[in-house]
Amino acid sequence: MRKALPTTGHPARAVIMGFAATIALGTVLLVLPIAAENGQATDLVTALFTATSAVCITGLIVVDTSGHWSTFGEITIIALIQIGGLGIMTLASLLVLMVSRRFGLRMQLSAQRETKSLDLGEVRDVVRRIVLISLTVELIVATVFTTRLITGYDYEFGDALYSGVFHGISAYNNAGFSLYSDSMEQFVSDPWISLAVIIAVIIGGLGFPVLFELGRRLRGKIHWSMHSKITLLTTGVLLTIGFLYITINEWQNPATMGGLGVIGKLLAGLFAATMPRSAGFNSVPTGDMESSTLLVTDVLMFIGGGSASTAAGIKVTTFALLAFVILAEIRGEPTVHVMGRRLAATVQRQALTVALLSVALVMLTTITMLSISNHRLDDVLFESVSVVATVGLSTGITAELRPEMHVLMSILMFIGRLGPITLATALALRDRPRRYELPEERPIVG
Repeated sequence: MRKALPTTGHPARAVIMGFAATIALGTVLLVLPIAAENGQATDLVTALFTATSAVCITGLIVVDTSGHWSTFGEITIIALIQIGGLGIMTLASLLVLMVSRRFGLRMQLSAQRETKSLDLGEVRDVVRRIVLISLTVELIVATVFTTRLITGYDYEFGDALYSGVFHGISAYNNAGFSLYSDSMEQFVSDPWISLAVIIAVIIGGLGFPVLFELGRRLRGKIHWSMHSKITLLTTGVLLTIGFLYITINEWQNPATMGGLGVIGKLLAGLFAATMPRSAGFNSVPTGDMESSTLLVTDVLMFIGGGSASTAAGIKVTTFALLAFVILAEIRGEPTVHVMGRRLAATVQRQALTVALLSVALVMLTTITMLSISNHRLDDVLFESVSVVATVGLSTGITAELRPEMHVLMSILMFIGRLGPITLATALALRDRPRRYELPEERPIVG
């Protein structure tokens, strides 16, 4: 008989402590003189910010990655990204499995009997599959990247391989860290590198439950679950809308896409529409985009990617479920139906709570940054959404902020990465039935 792992009332505590410990270790390593290119110790705030950004797979930086950090420092950063990405996917998937077992549901991830504990064999299987999928995608992207750098940019094999592996890991984990000072701008019209990064970001942002189900679906073993349908459909819709709007809006902008050919503009538009899922790369200068483009990007960043993925934000499922709730209310329907299933009232409240608390956090961050800086609202709002949603895109003002703001942003990245996961888990595991109900009364709404 295989050993079972009991659930706890607050399973997310282990997630928070594990990530905090990893950030602390990364900070210590990056402070060391060997981690800097000039051989001098990096200040504590810069090291903390970089370690937090790497572990939380955000991608925001206060110093140039290749210019400031040595090879040891860069390897430390990419190791933190890998640990953070695998940790987020693994722990989020296990928390989802734990929550589903708490309510006696049979997930597609599970082939065992229904209990209120996780079977050790299941845990190993989930971890093994996540690691296998992650390493496979990273290897493919690294191979494409390396080959292209050698054949198209005359890189030496060692340099091309190093860059390929670094960017393969960074892209799949939606981290946004780059060894190039201009991120991906020099590859804006290169379909091999641009598409490799785009595909890796999309796959990493779908989430392990969807990737696992896609694999089983290709073998014809199961039907689509509601979660996978919502994730894939919403992802496709958001990518299409983002691509069309950004491409059209920036088509004639001389500072971004105006000087590119048709293929270059289309690639740049698709790239810019994909990265707000949480990737943080840019192939055109983000700070030079039109204000309306920045606002649309704010929305895309806030939504993010799929649950139990390397993407952040409130998640596409949360956004889609709220849209279904609104649609049902407009129609005057007493219950919410989603793709042939009735949506539980508890799930509706959880989605609303996650979304509104995230809005409040973005607003508080924006107000704080406006009060201590002289930057315009467009840039500050963009930076606030990016840090809370742990996206990593920037208009260029992050490095200009004061050290105390960098500490605050480190805290916000930590909250933004783990907050939605732990909050959703805590809400799902919270079970306090009422022993009585008060008389009903309807206040005026609107």
